[in-house]
Amino acid sequence: MSTKYLGKQFDIHGGGMDLKFPHHECEIAQGTGLNEVSPVKYWMHSNMLTVNGQKMSKSLGNSFLPNELFAGSHHLLEQAYSPMTVRFFMLQSQYRSTLDFSNEALKAAQKGYKRLINGLRLIRDMEFVADETIAVDVKQVEEVEKAIEGAYEGMNDDLNTAVAIAHLFALLKKINQLYMLQVKPAQLGEEVFNKLKTTYMTFLADILGLEEERNQAFEPLIDGLLDLYRDFKTQKQYDKVDQVRSVFKQNGLVIKDLKHKIDWAYEE
Repeated sequence: MSTKYLGKQFDIHGGGMDLKFPHHECEIAQGTGLNEVSPVKYWMHSNMLTVNGQKMSKSLGNSFLPNELFAGSHHLLEQAYSPMTVRFFMLQSQYRSTLDFSNEALKAAQKGYKRLINGLRLIRDMEFVADETIAVDVKQVEEVEKAIEGAYEGMNDDLNTAVAIAHLFALLKKINQLYMLQVKPAQLGEEVFNKLKTTYMTFLADILGLEEERNQAFEPLIDGLLDLYRDFKTQKQYDKVDQVRSVFKQNGLVIKDLKHKIDWAYEE
């Protein structure tokens, strides 16, 4: 089958560590015997899955399917976990490491995913603003470049997504500082600022495949409610202010009252 669709040799073959012998050794023997070339260039064997520290297996009744994770329908799950939350949870471990499912770990992943996506929303709308009165801050530049380099080094080290994500959180800290006006874009310089923006967006969307799960069609509704919130606050109609806040919270969103603006974010 692989020869039919991928040719005599293809780049990557995945599978669990328990399949190394005899299954994959048998594939190598068959492919080499048939085509006189090893069928695969790189074998990527993932480690075992556990649940609350115990091996996942049907016989123990602790195995669940993706749709059960998304619906929260398994008896071991306290709630439903979105596809992107589960994806982020799995990316937090290097593929050769044991991956342990637990409600605590999944809830932590849910918060971590939303933090990164909140950062994605922020940096996506940021643009470099030149200011000749502000000098480039060498320390700020070094922190950004170190995090960017670390993220790439992690992926180059046998796809160590856990290391890459740790460095993305370092970039997220810098994004939040820019958003809160604690760091000005000019302190990074245009080249480093653009490098920060491009790297963060590329890693989340293109490399890790993480994206917003909100329906973009609701963006105008959110903006409209936020406009009402601003008006109610200006008019000191605090009961209606609380009502709008409640609507946001019911939908997993929060309103952020900042010194320089009123904005919204995913509730972490």
